[in-house]
Amino acid sequence: MRVSKEKAAENRHALLQAASRLFRKRGIDGVGVAEVAKEAGLTHGALYAHFSSKDELAAAAFSHGFAGNMADTRAWAGDRSPTFEEYLAGYLSADMRDRVETACPMAASASEVGRQDCAVSVSFTRAFEEMAATLQHSLEPTIPASEKRRLAVAAVAAEIGAIAASRAVAKTDPALADEVLRAVRETLGLAHKAQAAGVEQAAASA
Repeated sequence: MRVSKEKAAENRHALLQAASRLFRKRGIDGVGVAEVAKEAGLTHGALYAHFSSKDELAAAAFSHGFAGNMADTRAWAGDRSPTFEEYLAGYLSADMRDRVETACPMAASASEVGRQDCAVSVSFTRAFEEMAATLQHSLEPTIPASEKRRLAVAAVAAEIGAIAASRAVAKTDPALADEVLRAVRETLGLAHKAQAAGVEQAAASA
């Protein structure tokens, strides 16, 4: 039986939602397509009507999850222009660490993306660049563009690693888990301040 375009779009969205949650929770290799279809309330065959392979599904699910997180970030920011430190506080938080199924898929998937199909890597790379651009835009405007780029890229990599490390130790040492987030958050904040201060000093001595 043919389904309407609206129903097809609804089914695709349900599959992406289910896959995004399951892949973040258990990893791409730890979830089968049949399980994704069941979670979405659809059949195995219905999934392949939308995605030709698990790799295609994984890439689309990653992009879908990241887009949702970025939409939440834009809603949180509203008409403001959040500072670099505010972005750090939002990402390097216990909430981000503990919401595994709905938090940023970059931290959940970074360790396994390299083992996946190129399509998944493309989705991850695009997300990394978008996140870096967002952070770069939040840095002090006096900092040179090349230095902004360097700090933004380092910050994204540090944030992803910090969330992953904090999750890894949270069950056995909650205090250390919180310390990891705090240490990276404070260190990145200090790096930003030092960079801005260095520019001001150079300008003053010129």
